[in-house]
Amino acid sequence: MTFRSLLFVPGDRPERFDKAAASGADALILDLEDSVTAENKGRARDAIAARLSGDRTGPALFVRVNPADGADHAADLAAIGAHRPDGIVLPKAEHADDVSRLAARLTGVPILPIATETPRAIFGLGSYATVAHHLAGLTWGAEDLPAAIGATAARLPEGGYTAPIELARSLMLFGAHAAGVPAIETIYPAFNDLEGLAAYAARGRRDGFSGMMAIHPKQIAVINAAFTPDAAERAWALRIVAAFEAAPGVGALQLDGKMIDAPHLKQARTVISRGHGGDVDVTSDHRAMVPTVTASATG
Repeated sequence: MTFRSLLFVPGDRPERFDKAAASGADALILDLEDSVTAENKGRARDAIAARLSGDRTGPALFVRVNPADGADHAADLAAIGAHRPDGIVLPKAEHADDVSRLAARLTGVPILPIATETPRAIFGLGSYATVAHHLAGLTWGAEDLPAAIGATAARLPEGGYTAPIELARSLMLFGAHAAGVPAIETIYPAFNDLEGLAAYAARGRRDGFSGMMAIHPKQIAVINAAFTPDAAERAWALRIVAAFEAAPGVGALQLDGKMIDAPHLKQARTVISRGHGGDVDVTSDHRAMVPTVTASATG
């Protein structure tokens, strides 16, 4: 499944679990790392284990464990492993080898590495294709890396990322697609700025991300809308697919005066696969939607 929205919830705040589950998020990330203080780690593990062992209807339940090189990591896995979360978020991941080691301990649980939080991690972003079968996707963060390199900020005054952080974002995006797994956009920290969130999420989808992480329930509706193709997009995608089905063996076509070829067909199939709701039935007979189609001389 491709997740549009993944909502962080502090693991030591179980009173927030139900509200988070009702937010409309496709997945919750029950957190054992940054949002939980050292003295509350044990309480958080107990609360998350209880949630995982209860009713599992609703959004998928991921758990963000502590980094693999820390003392808390083994305790996290011991507490939650038997309860089979729907996925594990692995912070400070630096290479596919980190995924392999974790997968050996939690067989069959998909892993979502946060893959840009250290300088070394940047050079491992091309390695994840070798462990794609273990992955729920690949994601990144804009907070830890600046601290690790001594940068004074991750963002420009006007809101965009600085050049090193933008590079990390782009390389993670390419790393995810090279592995053939979903690329998940990082959080938008200003949770009251829904207009800014909408613009940020739209940019993420434009650039090739398939979903986004969130830190507050009020962000979920905006994120879901941004990463859900609207009716017009789905209708156009269906017409592209139908056009190629009506002209088998043709490599390029003209549709409504526009040239379409294999990349357009691939994009159209992606749009259809990511449709959630709306008023276009992707299972209907879409061949009737095809106008006059002309094969290109280059086809």
